[in-house]
Amino acid sequence: MSAIIRKIVTVVEETQLEMGQKIAPPTRRAAAIAVIENPFAGRYVEDLSSLIEIGEELGELLSKRAVAALGIEGAKAHSYGKAAAVGENGELEHAAAILHPKMGAPVRKVLGKGAALIPSSKKRSGPGTTLDIPLGHKDAAFVRSHFDGMEVQINDAPRANEIMVAVAVTDSGRPLPRVGGLTIAEVKGEDGLR
Repeated sequence: MSAIIRKIVTVVEETQLEMGQKIAPPTRRAAAIAVIENPFAGRYVEDLSSLIEIGEELGELLSKRAVAALGIEGAKAHSYGKAAAVGENGELEHAAAILHPKMGAPVRKVLGKGAALIPSSKKRSGPGTTLDIPLGHKDAAFVRSHFDGMEVQINDAPRANEIMVAVAVTDSGRPLPRVGGLTIAEVKGEDGLR
């Protein structure tokens, strides 16, 4: 089953100044969000495999759009994250089916790697809800400078029978990081932790 997409929204956030300090180069993050029809809205279905397949499809589509919005090659991405919100006639398991079993592999392929788990969040809500997309370094979860998040919103989504799905990608960590931890230069990217 392919996703029935009502709309796609892409958001780019660029921080150039933080606490009076110039950020050079600016930190940039992008999110690509798809609003799709929920084929199981309003009813219990045991087999969620079609949503799992939609997750795989959206993983590729949304990560390509987010990377393109940043204007970088996928391998130059630093962090990633994913999130979904089901409308009121959906259940959290619908979001989980999209986000977890198969979405990660195509995201990692677009980014050229991704040893670390892709941080995620899910919720049930109505139109205008915000998605808080957690972000973490794609190859090493212990890089504290990349513990972050991106908030996105679409004014008319998700409707009761829809799911809003997002993938976020960054070209850097937070502006002005200074809480220690593993540095980018120390990343090995072998075990997803360091």
